[in-house]
Amino acid sequence: MMNFRAIYAIYRFEMARTGRTLLQSIVSPVISTALYFVVFGAAIGSRIPEVDGVSYGAFIVPGLVMLSLLTHSISNAAFGIYFPKFVGTIYELLSAPISFAEATLAYVGAAATKSIVLGAIILATAALFVPLRIEHPFWMAGFLVLTAVTFSLFGFVIGIWADGFEKLQFVPMLVVTPLTFLGGTFYSIGMLPPFWQWVSLFNPVVYLVSGFRWSFHGTADIAIGVSLGVTLTILAVCVAIVWWIFRTGWRLKN
Repeated sequence: MMNFRAIYAIYRFEMARTGRTLLQSIVSPVISTALYFVVFGAAIGSRIPEVDGVSYGAFIVPGLVMLSLLTHSISNAAFGIYFPKFVGTIYELLSAPISFAEATLAYVGAAATKSIVLGAIILATAALFVPLRIEHPFWMAGFLVLTAVTFSLFGFVIGIWADGFEKLQFVPMLVVTPLTFLGGTFYSIGMLPPFWQWVSLFNPVVYLVSGFRWSFHGTADIAIGVSLGVTLTILAVCVAIVWWIFRTGWRLKN
């Protein structure tokens, strides 16, 4: 039977941390997104009127939401599990009557909730700059939740792997952010030469951005079924890694 009281206690604690760091958690990403619209939408958008029949400002909205969603899902989940390791309270968690699945559900659920709220706020901010059109709202919400959960799990793994604050920032800043910028956030990969289009297919973020953009405009670089399959595959790999970590105690008990 699920220990819902323990899950809720951890979840509530993690959500309360957002209120204490509101400037960093919510305000800063929204301001950054607004700056992207000013710089890319106004400066570059005036030179690129449309991409795939969509105004450039509206075209970059899904990519900008995905950029914030990926980086903050990873950061929120990584710090959430790393801090108990850092202060030593992880041993209380391991000895408490709560399973690894329940602990993971609480930490990942809190991180994903924060990211989904942030994504919704960024969408509302984007509506102030460009006219938003969401052709498939159900798929948009589904991709938003699925991506948030998937990369919160990925961040959870990073938080367990990291043995210093520097490593918490290493993967989000030096791996995920470049992959996102090169994953069609600000352009369609169909605009690239054939060789670089082929290279882009090895970037998993391309599938995430493409699927999310399809839910807005009905056009995508990758078939929606392929994008969904890649996202579910990443989710399955992250679940398998988390299960292995708790089963073996890797980076938790030593």
